[in-house]
Amino acid sequence: MSNKLYAKVFGWLFVGLLVTFGTGLVLMNYPDGVINLFGGMGYLIMLIVEVGIAIFFGVRLKKMNKATAIFCYLLYSFLTGVTFSLLFLEFELGTLLYVFLVTALVFGLFAFFGAVTKLPLHKIGTFLLIALFAIIILEVVNIFVGSEQLNMGLCIIGILVFVGYIAYDVQRLPMLLDYAGEENGAIYGAFQLYLDFINLFLRLLELFGNSNNND
Repeated sequence: MSNKLYAKVFGWLFVGLLVTFGTGLVLMNYPDGVINLFGGMGYLIMLIVEVGIAIFFGVRLKKMNKATAIFCYLLYSFLTGVTFSLLFLEFELGTLLYVFLVTALVFGLFAFFGAVTKLPLHKIGTFLLIALFAIIILEVVNIFVGSEQLNMGLCIIGILVFVGYIAYDVQRLPMLLDYAGEENGAIYGAFQLYLDFINLFLRLLELFGNSNNND
């Protein structure tokens, strides 16, 4: 894959992250509104919409036009930014910036590995998917169990899974662009890497974040 196409994918990734963190940063100035939004059904509704966008995006990727692909991606990034406003209220801004930079560094290293390695990373795709489903199930269980040890273990495993996904998704970019075309493929490739980045960020924040609620 040419450097121009990589630049297009990572350019869209940057746009999505900018929308998300910019939205969270703006909304942190309206704490009462954020708290009221998530005090009702707001969070559940946004979660359902985000899942719906992700499913629609993947299913209709090859048939949708570029404008629809951009709209889906930016809407998902915006909604994630709305939910991220809670993080801007809970954590110190310096902590969020520090974890973001660490995430960007780790992401960059594994993205580069995925782009240059000759290892057939497609072989680990099934393992990553199974591990991801296992994490989700155990996280739901832990809501009721409330084990700090289990939570820490899932956080560490989650980091390993998502750095694996970063390399895996970058290596698959040429196939994705062949399947969906250069424009839609670049946007959807950015969307997949965006999800990897956000999930890695959240788990690193859980490990290293300094909450405003801490003494």
